[in-house]
Amino acid sequence: MVMDVEVVKDIASFDPELLQLPEVSPSALKENPQIADQLYTHWLTLPETIKLVKSVIDDAKVGLPLGISGTSNNASSAGASTSLPSIFPTGGTPPLSPRSMSGSPRAARRGFGVGPSNLGSSLKPVSEPAKEVIPQFYFLNGRPPPSDLKDQCLSTINQIFFGHESGLHIQEFKSVTKEICKLPSFFSSVLFKKIDVNCTGIVTRDSFIDYWIHRNTMIMDIATHIFTILKQPDRKYLTQEDFKPLLRELLSSHPGLEFLQNTPEFQDRYAETVIYRIFYYVNRSGNGHLTLRELKRGNLIAAMQHADDEEDINKVLRYFSYEHFYVIYCKFWELDTDHDFLIDKENLIRYGNHALTYRIVDRIFVQVPRKFTSKVEGKMSYEDFVYFILAEEDKSSEPSLEYWFKCIDLDVNGILTPNEMQFFYEEQLHRMECMAQEPVLFEDILCQMVDMISPETESYFTLRDLKGCKLSGNIFNILFNLNKFMAFETRDPFLIRQERENPTLTEWDRFAHREYIRLSMEEDGEDASIGSGDVWDESAEAPF
Repeated sequence: MVMDVEVVKDIASFDPELLQLPEVSPSALKENPQIADQLYTHWLTLPETIKLVKSVIDDAKVGLPLGISGTSNNASSAGASTSLPSIFPTGGTPPLSPRSMSGSPRAARRGFGVGPSNLGSSLKPVSEPAKEVIPQFYFLNGRPPPSDLKDQCLSTINQIFFGHESGLHIQEFKSVTKEICKLPSFFSSVLFKKIDVNCTGIVTRDSFIDYWIHRNTMIMDIATHIFTILKQPDRKYLTQEDFKPLLRELLSSHPGLEFLQNTPEFQDRYAETVIYRIFYYVNRSGNGHLTLRELKRGNLIAAMQHADDEEDINKVLRYFSYEHFYVIYCKFWELDTDHDFLIDKENLIRYGNHALTYRIVDRIFVQVPRKFTSKVEGKMSYEDFVYFILAEEDKSSEPSLEYWFKCIDLDVNGILTPNEMQFFYEEQLHRMECMAQEPVLFEDILCQMVDMISPETESYFTLRDLKGCKLSGNIFNILFNLNKFMAFETRDPFLIRQERENPTLTEWDRFAHREYIRLSMEEDGEDASIGSGDVWDESAEAPF
């Protein structure tokens, strides 16, 4: 039942008990909207309200939870209970949010995990998302091999070590190197010593299983395995010294090198030449530190496997051919007139029947393309000569292009300008005139070179331009090698057809083959003259 209340203009005339009326007429509030604010202001002045506010403030000061039910700590201790004066009609109050027995939702949060909740909420608890299990993706020594591969490997190991309970000696270890490790047989000694760390002279079955299976060596690719075997433990690269044990094993075991058994000096020279050739082509940084990345990018491993499978070492054209070593060594020996194993500028100018200009030889001895390993000032060592002859006789290779690019780039700005190229071509032009040949002006030559290379910018050449053209080696022949320049201008169509028939052969392969035939014919002629009693006249001009 709605009871009408007479609106009083002066709020002060309200009796306090009137604030506890069960219901206030809506029409009265509609006629005088300020009555609600006045009632609230008057409610704040009531003694019960003041007592309640003071109780809440005291509870807050001591850190107790704030109860809104009107019950305070202080009031409880005094045995009195005060309730919040209500200005709302009974049954018209909106429901409070559910709370715990402590009287504060914050207390419920602070007590999380202590006991079951008393909120009585009908909401279902949100379940935590299931944790996704990520499989292990990093292994310190590599991912373990599959169990079936491991079992197969163990079976092969047991077969090889059967009957050798005490272990295998170094002479018996080649089957392990080839059949299990899949390495060339001349890695046997190096691998044996890598496993036999205590130098007992024996590798037992358990020690090999620990090395090959337990350390996950069997899952390594062959390049990484070879790199790990050869390098020193404290280094992350290979040096020339690391390859010497490998070459000693190759010389002692390869059937194509047996004839060198009685000439240890030439064994050493052969091993050095092979190592120099490896570092010339594979160690592209040129710092003498061959990295794993360089090893993987090169063709050395394929050449090693070819050398192990091929009985004729001369058929292994990459790095290991004895004929190639013979040509390099004999060419050096021809220039080294005093046989001190060093050559100077005057010696090198005689190379190829004085094919090179003085200006390019000067650049070589200034050590622009490569620092000499010789400790004697103005002298080139055998290693330096190996780099030179490989660069000179195969200008199609990237190491050669980089070698000669540095020589022509006078201001070291990374480009070859017409002025720089003309500086070297001037001597070529002078030599043509001395030989009564029709000179070719530099302007004409420059147009020919631009058409040949098709550089990105016609005003200069970059190393990238040269590497992108198969004929770029001829640019350097034009600038400082007159013999090859003239041969290119008057090249034989028959030779061009031969080159097309054997595209796998490099310029170096063809040069070494020709020179080996020439040198062997000269040696056969000397032997024949000695056998017939003729005396070789050293002052006579060589037939070639």
